Amino acid sequence: MEICHYAEDLKQQPTWFLLLGLLGLLSLSKSTFSLLKWLYVTFLRPPKNLIKSYGSWALVTGPTDGIGKAFAFQLARKGLHLVLVGRNPDKLATVSDEIKAEYGKTQINTVVVDLSGDLSEGVRRIREAIEGVDVGVLVNNAGVSNLYGKYVHEMGEEEVERMLSVNVKGMTLVTRVVLEGMLRRGRGAIVNVGSGSVFVTPSSPLFSVYAATKAYIDQFSRSLYVEYKKSGIDVQCQIPLFVATRMYSKRKLTKRPLFVASPEAYARAAIRWIGYEPRVCPYLPHFIQWCLVSLVPEFIVDESRLRFGIRRKYINKDER
Repeated sequence: MEICHYAEDLKQQPTWFLLLGLLGLLSLSKSTFSLLKWLYVTFLRPPKNLIKSYGSWALVTGPTDGIGKAFAFQLARKGLHLVLVGRNPDKLATVSDEIKAEYGKTQINTVVVDLSGDLSEGVRRIREAIEGVDVGVLVNNAGVSNLYGKYVHEMGEEEVERMLSVNVKGMTLVTRVVLEGMLRRGRGAIVNVGSGSVFVTPSSPLFSVYAATKAYIDQFSRSLYVEYKKSGIDVQCQIPLFVATRMYSKRKLTKRPLFVASPEAYARAAIRWIGYEPRVCPYLPHFIQWCLVSLVPEFIVDESRLRFGIRRKYINKDER
């Protein structure tokens, strides 16, 4: 009898109310399915043997700090030799020594390239450094952001040009030169580090140029994934949210917020996903945050992101 009354009550509800409820149920079901899939991949599906699948060398851009440095250590831990591409020779030497001290068998070649500088010369150096080297994994990590929130009209011309050069042009040209060898060998994996500012949130006010460059990286990655999948090359865009690097804060964090990953924790999770899925959010707290944000109406997220950008514009001035 109660079931009959419930059915009658449903019939009396406005159509828009029922559709809204259905959409909410579908959204929740989609997030639940995505979470279950993430848990399966992370805890049940074994990670690929990178050397057997792709080759014995990996090239990492931006390896002297943050995510790039953590990636380099994790790849060395997996037994890969490294080509490290960065703009500071002293920092490259330091990180090379640190990796060799922990993983003595790792061979390391360093290439000094400023991706915001003369890219034709930089690409030439990279091509020479990897000639005859079995580079099976490429990690495009190097990136530039405005640490503090800025409206576009407040950004200097050099600042915009540097961001576009490193995040877009540099990443594209490095990928192109490494792809040449991967195609000859018929195998390879390309990992492009994207950003949650593109997919987790619908907008990134006061960080608009940075977010736009990361949107380019995602579309570039997805298209390459389709182009080269049949050639034995796996292309992937990885989506981190906040990671405790100098891009997040210049100050050393004494206590990390719940959803902020350490570079080491992020890289450990990221390594497991190489070769699986064209777009991934490998760190569990970040993925949970993504699922939660997807349930919130976009206009609310937009307003929240605007307030965040304005806070980043005015707070922590002592870091400058």
